[in-house]
Amino acid sequence: MKKIILSIEGMTCSACSNGLEKYLNKQKGINKASVNLVMSTASIEYDDSLSLTDLEKYIANAGFKSLGKADLTKEDKKVSKTPFIIFGILALLLMYISMAHMLKLPVLKILDHHMHPINYSITLLLLTIPFIIFGFDIIKNGYKNFIHKMPNMDTLVALGIASSLGYSIFSVIMVINGKVNYAQSLYFESIAFVIYFVKLGRFIDQRAHVKTKDAIKDLVRVTPEYAKIKVNNEVKEITIDEVKKGDILICYAGDKIAVDGKIISGKTHTDESFITGESKPVKKTKGDNVIAGSINYEGVIEYKAEKIGKESTISEIVNLVVEATNTKAPIAKEADKICTYFVPIIMFIAVLTFIIQLIITHSITDALNFFVSVLVVACPCALGLATPLAIVVAQGICAKNGILIKSSEILELASKANVIVFDKTGTLTNGNITISKVFNYSGYKEDKLLAILGSIESHVSHPIAKGVLNYLNNQKISYEECLNVETIEGMGIKAELNNKEYYAVNNKGVKKINIENNHINDEKELLNDGCTIIYIIENKNIIGLVGLKDTERKEAKEVIDKLNELIILTIMLTGDNENVAKKVGDSLGIKSVIASALPKDKTKVINTLKENGNIVAMVGDGVNDAPSLVSSNIGISITGATDIATSSADVILMNDNLKSILNLIYISKKTLTNIKQNLFWAFIYNVCMVPIACGIFIKWNVTINPMIASFAMIISSAFVAFNSLRLKKIKLKG
Repeated sequence: MKKIILSIEGMTCSACSNGLEKYLNKQKGINKASVNLVMSTASIEYDDSLSLTDLEKYIANAGFKSLGKADLTKEDKKVSKTPFIIFGILALLLMYISMAHMLKLPVLKILDHHMHPINYSITLLLLTIPFIIFGFDIIKNGYKNFIHKMPNMDTLVALGIASSLGYSIFSVIMVINGKVNYAQSLYFESIAFVIYFVKLGRFIDQRAHVKTKDAIKDLVRVTPEYAKIKVNNEVKEITIDEVKKGDILICYAGDKIAVDGKIISGKTHTDESFITGESKPVKKTKGDNVIAGSINYEGVIEYKAEKIGKESTISEIVNLVVEATNTKAPIAKEADKICTYFVPIIMFIAVLTFIIQLIITHSITDALNFFVSVLVVACPCALGLATPLAIVVAQGICAKNGILIKSSEILELASKANVIVFDKTGTLTNGNITISKVFNYSGYKEDKLLAILGSIESHVSHPIAKGVLNYLNNQKISYEECLNVETIEGMGIKAELNNKEYYAVNNKGVKKINIENNHINDEKELLNDGCTIIYIIENKNIIGLVGLKDTERKEAKEVIDKLNELIILTIMLTGDNENVAKKVGDSLGIKSVIASALPKDKTKVINTLKENGNIVAMVGDGVNDAPSLVSSNIGISITGATDIATSSADVILMNDNLKSILNLIYISKKTLTNIKQNLFWAFIYNVCMVPIACGIFIKWNVTINPMIASFAMIISSAFVAFNSLRLKKIKLKG
């Protein structure tokens, strides 16, 4: 199965995106397609029987155009303001000529509709032709979508323009033939203003869309265009595209890191806030990874290029964010269902209104006025943009603050989470585990005993193993390679070394191996001291106990307290022993502690919580807690930038700060509120304006004409756009 995100041209409203999505999902070979109106993209999963050409052909058959693979590095096409100024003046001139006599304003006698009706009619027709050319894309798109059985906003407007234009041209012919009373039945000024306002609305929408995507585009712009490379002890500048894996690059103080790499010489502090949202400089020295786009604060460093182009951290982040914007939250899916039926219903109401008004007024002119007003005043755009605009803005805010969300559904779901389950080691604690105390029951020296432990632990990536190895490296204790390494799930490791069988396990592992434990008092001492214990076993004999200690994250207590205030149940779910877990849990104020849990036990706990009707978020390290993260409603990974591609979580906290969980919940709540405001406005607008356009309230002199209807439609769409942009002002926790 392959996946691609294509840029799409020609989508103007939600009916377009919904229609294209529906059409693509019906095509053979396409497994799943999701179309995003705001980003103008289509995310398509398809099998090997199809090619890019086939996909683009499907898109063309649906009435749209593929611009190839989506590329956020490309600038959006800028639309000039000049045509709107020129056509605005022209529209006012046309309105003056057609309506001056009603307002008792001076009128040129040669254009007086009583004295020279032919001059008057033909002048209005000639002034309207430029507007028809200006808005021909609306008419063309409306017709194409009608033919493809995917009527949209353009279809409504095109029908209104076509009917008004047809009747107005008919009236001009009648005037030329001597029936001057038809000069009162011209709709040219309405046609001009409808086209002008619709195009102006599109212009405003496009500007809003560009601002909406700014936060995401900012990520793309952080990488520099040039890099400094070291060749034969000489430094020269090359373009970023010329950098190859393995090249030795140099970065001076104040410059940006060009590509992802590893420092081979020098030390510095770097600013990675563009990825993590964390303004505090990060210390970097030999052997540390550096990220493209981060700023070198001090000194000169040499680093080896490891990830370039699409493999870079930034590219991975942008791809994740763009893919997330192409997924749909449940609330968006409901809005899309309504939009699917919206345009056909409006078309039906418009035709019904025309028939009823024709029967009531006996005037085709009046009936046509109501018909066009209904078509033009309806605004599927506001309804269709209500959710995706807010989602894209929120995704951008999250990305800029080090919160990567893989699905729009998660952005909605986070506001409803009522249970948050935490792993302990590396999540509620710093993961900077170190050896605190050793009980040695072997004939080996302590360094030798620890070297055996290092040999075993070197084959796993758990924070405890990393803590052991860091301690050995700091103490300059070397260790050998083991053979036949086997992981005992949730208990420890088995391995062979120098023809002997070794285990490095927890208390559960000792029981499973069925070895007598004669060191209960030493074990209690370590437990009372808050240590995590590793039992070292050689040929079925316990030869050592190693106590390891970790420290709580400084922000953990504050975060747990805040979650408790929000009436969100907090649970610690850990494989560590009960004494250690209880101490940490009590210190942090966690409501429930479940210790000595195997990975399958963790999954069972989470599934039970879900079965009881809870929305469960699981926070873990992204590797060892993978089954739990996948099982939960929301999997949240505390991880580093280099783990993005392999993480099994729904949310990745790039800044390694638990406060980001509070920010995620806050952004989610604000986004959901914003979406509900948008949807409420879109529904209320259409519920109020469509009946007015139908003439239901004409008895109370409450009515509108096509010109006012088109202006109202702009206001509705603009309200949704600018209300969504208010999300950019969200102030997050530090």
